[in-house]
Amino acid sequence: MPTVLAGSYTPDTGGEGVGLTPLRLAGPVLTTEAPPVPASGASFLAAHPNLPVVYTTHESTEGAVSAFTVGAAGVTALGAPVGSGGANPCHLAVHPGGDWLLTANYGTDTLPGTVAVHRLDAAGRITGRTDVAEHQGSGPVAGRQEGSHAHQVLVDPAGRFVLATDLGADAVFTYRLDPARGTLHRTAVNRLRPGSGPRHRAFTPAGDLVFSADELSSTVTCHRYDPETGTLTELSRVPATAAGVPNQPGGIVVSGRSVWVTNRGADTVAAFRIDGTTLVPIGETRCGGTWPRGLTAVPGRLLVANQHSGTLAALPVLDSGALGEPVATAVVPSVVCALAV
Repeated sequence: MPTVLAGSYTPDTGGEGVGLTPLRLAGPVLTTEAPPVPASGASFLAAHPNLPVVYTTHESTEGAVSAFTVGAAGVTALGAPVGSGGANPCHLAVHPGGDWLLTANYGTDTLPGTVAVHRLDAAGRITGRTDVAEHQGSGPVAGRQEGSHAHQVLVDPAGRFVLATDLGADAVFTYRLDPARGTLHRTAVNRLRPGSGPRHRAFTPAGDLVFSADELSSTVTCHRYDPETGTLTELSRVPATAAGVPNQPGGIVVSGRSVWVTNRGADTVAAFRIDGTTLVPIGETRCGGTWPRGLTAVPGRLLVANQHSGTLAALPVLDSGALGEPVATAVVPSVVCALAV
């Protein structure tokens, strides 16, 4: 099995973790592979498509992103952190060509959400910011949607459009990325259901459908995706959990005809089967801790980052797409994400 890098909130960002923790999943055992590496507020991780380099957010009002190499010598910083282009960066992605780092900055109560672009050099270092796109919009949920809050930035399967999901604006902003200058050009604003609070989304392998975990309405929504225009059309939605408790969906993974979503509140991972353009619930499994946030697919398993219990749990994926009970758990204080490297 590959090395798994887990990211955590640190004391300066309201957590108890160190930052980056290298782990290894071997059969039923999830063990620490090397000492943790300090990284302030490491709330999301993304891998370079061609190099042994991983990027992390540093989630704070000052906002920064960093690069790290991962190899036989362990996890090593590749240059100093650089400003993320906004407050509270919470998600990032590397453009498929490997030349650009895209970051979603959540913002604050008074600072808007933004999407930033940084240039990457041939070694994967972050060399400079080339653009920042500011989001506008709000929603009806008091205390959460007074302004825009960018929560995810995703490149579509064809590499044509950059899609930025905004929880505060109930919208997905579509951009084209200039491959020479690293600038974003907005081409569409997809207005979603008011009060849904979209958090993360994931494409089907064919790229014709995209599913979103809606944090504020506790739903999972299926959208038709138009690859020619980068626009979305809602087709169906289902509750994220059958539990009758306040709940906030977090991470979402799509594989084949299966969709899985973490439920913060129900403390489960819900499994669904794609049936045409709708989702059919096929079960919920305890997450192996409390407040499951990030969800990561590795061969035969889903890794669940349980923030409040400080546990990273491995759940087996059954042939039906349903999940088995956790088979391995590692203690990682304030863990919120993981990445197989």
